[in-house]
Amino acid sequence: MLPFLAERLTAFFGPFRLLGSYLVLLGIGAGTAALAVWFLLPRLWRYLPRDRGKKWVKQGEEAEGKPTGAGVIVVALLIPVLILVLPFAVMQWEAIGCLFLVMLTGYLDDASDHPWSETRKGLLDLGLAVITGFALCQGRPMTIWLPLVKGTLPNGGMEIPALAFVAISAVVLWISINATNCSDGIDGLAGSLTLLSLANLGGLLYVVVGHKVVADYLLLPHNPDGARWAILIAATSGAFAGYLWHNAKPSAVLMGDAGSRFLGLLIGVAVMAAGNPFLIVVVAPMILLNGASGLGKLALLRMMRRLGFDTARRDGNDDDSPPQHVVVRLLHSVRFPIHDHCRRNLQWSDPQVLVRFMLLQTFLTPLLLVLMVKVR
Repeated sequence: MLPFLAERLTAFFGPFRLLGSYLVLLGIGAGTAALAVWFLLPRLWRYLPRDRGKKWVKQGEEAEGKPTGAGVIVVALLIPVLILVLPFAVMQWEAIGCLFLVMLTGYLDDASDHPWSETRKGLLDLGLAVITGFALCQGRPMTIWLPLVKGTLPNGGMEIPALAFVAISAVVLWISINATNCSDGIDGLAGSLTLLSLANLGGLLYVVVGHKVVADYLLLPHNPDGARWAILIAATSGAFAGYLWHNAKPSAVLMGDAGSRFLGLLIGVAVMAAGNPFLIVVVAPMILLNGASGLGKLALLRMMRRLGFDTARRDGNDDDSPPQHVVVRLLHSVRFPIHDHCRRNLQWSDPQVLVRFMLLQTFLTPLLLVLMVKVR
């Protein structure tokens, strides 16, 4: 809306042209969304379902009875802000529709009396990931770039068919959704890590791949819509920053699957908009280590069970049981998500887990980004 008004009001009063500046829109979007969520969330969370608690999670009883599924309120407050600041583009609004749907599936799970099965949630996430991939490419071939390799195009990229892009996107988006969801187990952890990821992705889209001169210098494919994606990311970051104000330990409200799945899909969307699927490792290393590693453990144990291995967890004093495969023993020696291992086995407090994970991601991202971009 503001870019539309800027075009029509500048003739009457010159400073109105600032409403068409992407940098101004970025700031307005982030600030407005943050203030709206910070102010209105406490007045609306009484309408949310209550967390059932997780008996198998250390200190899981602390969450029991708290309002959960706050992602539905955050996104509901975010949408009007996006209408206000985001220049219109069909591709982006289709992606926003997918983000809304993944949030809605998460909220329905949060509000359900019986948690949805892993299979049900996994298939829903996969279906939405495929639809989002189509929305991003609009059925056209796409240009991507890879780490350590210069492509055949003048800008260092390579063109791939639409179906290949959708397949790659589906994998990245599905992993991002579920890794972020699995990381949501400590007050402020998933939200803080995803905000770090989104800040780096927003900067990359606005300053690097969205800026033709910088992109050409680094031999990266230029994305002329990079600044628009950065506005979406900035507004979302502001909205969830407003939520984190109330989620800091001891939290008063939880975003639930409604929030974590939305954030996970947005990270994946921004990664694919930046043109390199491997960027997920760069901008979200601790999210992947914390959440996706647990998914890998589950998949490996199920595969070994089908191959005939005994994958049951053994008590250390069970001397009469047959010996297990070394891989099984190693997998059971580490708790997943990793934040649960740090709390139970390493005796880290929740604030220690939060600060140390944030520090690790803060230092890993620029190091990995330099290796990925400059070594090419």
